[in-house]
Formats: sequence, structure tokens, C-alpha cells
Amino acid sequence: MTRSSDPGCASIELRYEDGTVRIDGLEVAAADAVRERVPELAADHRTAGRRVPASRYATLRRALLEATDVDPASLEDRVLDCDRLHGLESTYELRSYQEAALSAWLEADRWANASVSTPECGVDRSPAGVLELPTGSGKTVVALKAIEDLGVSTLVIVPTIDLLEQWHRELETEFDREIGRFGGGEQRLESITVSTYDSAYLKADTVGDRFGLVVFDEVHHLGGEGYREIGRLLAAPARLGLTATFERPDGAHEVIEGLVGPVVHQISADELAGDHLAPYDVKRLEVSLTPDEREAYDRHQGVFADYLARSNIQMRSGSDYQELVKRSGSDPRAREALLARQRARTIVYGSTAKIEALEGILEAHRGERTIVFTAHNDLAYDVSERFLIPTITHQTGAAERREILDRFREGTYTRIATSNVLDEGVDVPDASVAVVLSGSASEREFVQRLGRILRPTADATRAILYEVVAADTSEERVADRRRNR
Repeated sequence: MTRSSDPGCASIELRYEDGTVRIDGLEVAAADAVRERVPELAADHRTAGRRVPASRYATLRRALLEATDVDPASLEDRVLDCDRLHGLESTYELRSYQEAALSAWLEADRWANASVSTPECGVDRSPAGVLELPTGSGKTVVALKAIEDLGVSTLVIVPTIDLLEQWHRELETEFDREIGRFGGGEQRLESITVSTYDSAYLKADTVGDRFGLVVFDEVHHLGGEGYREIGRLLAAPARLGLTATFERPDGAHEVIEGLVGPVVHQISADELAGDHLAPYDVKRLEVSLTPDEREAYDRHQGVFADYLARSNIQMRSGSDYQELVKRSGSDPRAREALLARQRARTIVYGSTAKIEALEGILEAHRGERTIVFTAHNDLAYDVSERFLIPTITHQTGAAERREILDRFREGTYTRIATSNVLDEGVDVPDASVAVVLSGSASEREFVQRLGRILRPTADATRAILYEVVAADTSEERVADRRRNR
């Protein structure tokens, strides 16, 4: 394409204003050509210029320099007010699958192989896309390497205060520099800043020109009606989304694709199992109920089983259980059966022999980092009181939970107990021993739980999982069913 080289030709100026890119000096013919690639380009009658949402900056710049005869020398690009960051170096070494994920994202550069000169701020690449990697696979590590590779001012956006703290700690440790933060009672801007989605929503239009790269952790949150504006108001040409589950039931992942880019690399948990996710050994310890526990268990379990037999409910799926719950609202016998089931399970979960088995396990692994899993809060608190172990349940406040995990991470605590609260936004330090006192038949829950915490150690030591099961009970049948899947 022939470009005008007349030194006297009018310049085109790009600048950031309140979540948009303002374009001045663009002639009608050039505007029409750009609009074919950037349909959002609209006239601004207040300034006699044109505007696009800030999120379209990368595509706009490429369109201006490829679809028109605009001379790069006449393009005054003042959109970004950010820094080149020199000397960033993460100490992490990427595994092969992490390298592949990072490479796929870098190859999704919207300015690659194009006649796109470097803007005045020095940001010269605009990769955009989502990495869908399973829990425990090291998504944060890949993002740290992306930040290092691009070397530009970066905003990391996270859904929870827990993740804000975790990212702040990681960034500060890896890059040995001041890290800004928006959220948790602090509003401080630095060349690398971490923010909650809530704070980013409030500040995006005022800091939208300050970053060349934005990392959306748990990017599926960006599909929320309000959070979408964050992506639209930021001008960062480089965009990285991280998630274990990209698709949303409401279809909002399609909106995310328009703001961050499509999924450019995807790995399933099955692909990594055994090689990169926690190698571990499993020991199943069967314990017996005491005579009193056995008598009470058989009595309650009998009530439950008799009702199932009379009502023709098989209890083979979740829908069968829901049917029982539904009937309990109007049928006293169904309600009695549900209560009997719960009483029987309580006996099994908290049996004397299980507590004694746990005592032996903790003694055998004295000094090793150990996590005790229970299905219910009551048992977690019982374990905590009996063995003087800090516990984390749904009732544990965020500050206390962070303190417990921090002390576990640094070795002040070597044991913690928990009841199914290791959800999104909770970074659980590495452990070498896990004890499951009670749980579900879900293979996915079983493996994902381990994937979060029983990670390979530097010396290749295998982790160990103890599953403590009450013999001749429904719990034993549940464990057998999970093993046989």
C-alpha cells in the first residue's frame, strides 16, 4: 500500500479520555476504512473527532496503519502513559505444559507480522487471550513469566481479598519492587499493581491508560454485568485471562472473548494427572465402631433403609436424594428417615476409632506438614480441640484464615484441620500428608482436593494420603464406589 510521505500532511492524534480512545485528525475516507475493522468507531460531535472504547485500542492502532494510507510518522499515539520495566526476572522455571501455554498466548499477538510501529510508551506487543488450566497447575507462575516477558506496566485483577494478598506477596517476592494495590483498604498505584474486581470497576476509567498489560485472574468473573466495564475501560493492548473453567452457563464467556480474547490454550486435569499434578500414595485404614456406636448406627441406618425399601427410592443419584428431601416436607416418615441417616453418618464420621487412628497418623508424621479433611464443621472443631490443631471452616473469618495459612506456609503450624472450604481464592501451602476422615464419593472432589495441596516437592518426595474409613458402614460402600470408578 502506498503511504503519503508529505511532511506537511496533517497528523492523527490518539489519546485516552475517560475509558475511551479519542481520535483527532482522522479524515472521512480513513475513518470509513477503519470502521470496517473497528465497528465501534463513532463520531464525537463535542470534539469534532472520533472515539472507540479503550478496549479496542490495539485493534484500532493496527487498523489505522494497515487499512489506511496514514503515515506512521504522522500518527501521534499518546494513549498510554506507562513504563517499560527493565530487569524483571522471575525465579520460577516453567514446566513444559506451562511453556506451551505461555507460547500460545504470546503467539496471539495482534500486532505481530503487521506494519505497526511502536507507540511512544514503548509497548510493542499486544497478545490477547485466555489460558484454561486446571486447579493446581500453576496459572500464577505462567502469568508471572508473561509479565517478565513483556516488561511493561501491569495491572493484575483478582476476585477476592485472599487472592489480592497472595498476588501482592508473589509479585513483591519475584520482582523485588514496590507493588501497588487497589483493595483491602488501600489505593496505591505502582508500575505493577494488583486490584480486586470491585476496586478495578471503580477506578478503571481513571487508570485505564497506565498499563500495557492486564491480567484477569479467574477471568470468568469478568462476564458479570458490572465487571465487563473494567475490560472496556482499560486501554492495555496486552491482555491475559486465567481460569480453570472458562465457559459460563449464561453464555457470558462470549462477552469475555470480545474483551480479553478467545481461549488460546487449554489443558485438562486428566492430561496432567500423575506427571505434573501431585503424585501421591493412598493408604486406606479401616477402623471398627465400638459396640455402643455399632448398636446406635445399626438402629438409625435401619430406619433409613426401611423407609427407602417402602418408598422404592434407590439412592443411586443426587436426584434420588432430592426426592427424599422433597418428600420430607410433607411425609413425617421421610423426615424421620433423613434425620436417622444424618445421625448414622455423625456416628461414623466421629467414631472413637477414627480419632485414635488420627492420633497414630499424627504421631507417625510428627513435624511433617499435614492437613486433616472432614466433611462437617463439628468434626473439624473436635479434631482441633483434641489435638490443638488450628482449624478452618466456613465460619472462619478471612483475616484468621489468612493468618492460619500464612503460619502453615512458614512452618509455625505443621498441622491444620479443615471442612471443605478450600475453594477458589484460597492458596493452600504445600503439604506432604493428608488425612481424610470423612468425605464424599466424588472422584473429582477427591482428586481436585489433592491437586490443590499435595504438590510435588523439590526432592521428588511422594505425598501420602490416609483415608480413614469405618468398616461395615455406608461410608465403606461410598469409598469402594469411588475407587471402582
